[in-house]
Amino acid sequence: MTVLLIFDIIIPFINKEMSKLIYLFLCFSSLLFYCKTVSAEVLPLYDALRATYTACVGIDEELADLKKMAGINTAVTGVGTAAGIGATVTGLVKASKDKRVEELEKLKAELADLEDDHDGPTAEQKSSFLKEFNAAYSSISEYQSEIDKLTQQSKKLGNWRTGLLAGSTVTNIAGAAIAGTNKVSVGLREQINTCISAVDALEQSMMQARMDGEDISEAQSIVEACKEYKYVDISKIDNRAKGATISSVVGATTGLAGTITSASANTGRTRNDNTEEGKQREKNLNTAANVLSGVTTAASATATGFNAAQISAIKKVAEVAEKCTGVLK
Repeated sequence: MTVLLIFDIIIPFINKEMSKLIYLFLCFSSLLFYCKTVSAEVLPLYDALRATYTACVGIDEELADLKKMAGINTAVTGVGTAAGIGATVTGLVKASKDKRVEELEKLKAELADLEDDHDGPTAEQKSSFLKEFNAAYSSISEYQSEIDKLTQQSKKLGNWRTGLLAGSTVTNIAGAAIAGTNKVSVGLREQINTCISAVDALEQSMMQARMDGEDISEAQSIVEACKEYKYVDISKIDNRAKGATISSVVGATTGLAGTITSASANTGRTRNDNTEEGKQREKNLNTAANVLSGVTTAASATATGFNAAQISAIKKVAEVAEKCTGVLK
């Protein structure tokens, strides 16, 4: 372009016919120079093929590791979900046992009032009560035996709930740890971008090779398979991992709180405090433990869902990687 600019300056001093010839010559020379410059940037087909192989091979192996870990985490958080469900159901069964014990304790208190003759109920009330009592129990010992049995069942269910919550807590902690690290590494992200660039360069080399009469069938199949990397969204893999991490952290937190609450509700000190305040405290602790069991279960289930979605996202990229690697080999 600089040469043509100089020519425009000196053209008024040159013969008209001569100036046309010189102008055409300079235009042709400039075009030829430009074409050589462009062609110099395009790799020979063989070199472009080697560069593509170097850039793209190995991506499928790293994705396989991601997929494997996501599968493991799905199983881990699935166990946590099952444990949370078990803890919730156990807590509800325990609540029904505790309610029955409470009813029987009230009945026991009424029975004690009957035995005290002072300021007690009327003879008619005593007769009615004893009639109902005798219809349900053949003796006082049978009645006390049911209270003891239900109390033991309640205590055992409380221990099961505590253990299941502890198990769910552990699995959620493990799930958070796995999900937090099961992301697309910087190296893998860069390799995918490098592969995309290499495929673009190979496509340019194909155009030049076609004009030179070379066989481009191999390069064509590689470009068709590997260019799909442009259309996959690897950010979804990390987004799913982030969601699973957050859900597992929530599950671990509520699970730990539930474990402590459940254990506290089931201690002898709490259970044996028969004051109105003590009974209410035990009831509140059991209710809180059941609620925390439910929240833990929900968080674990959400984490499991995110892990399953991550597997799906990885699969989409892995399909491209498998196809690309297949034609490269």
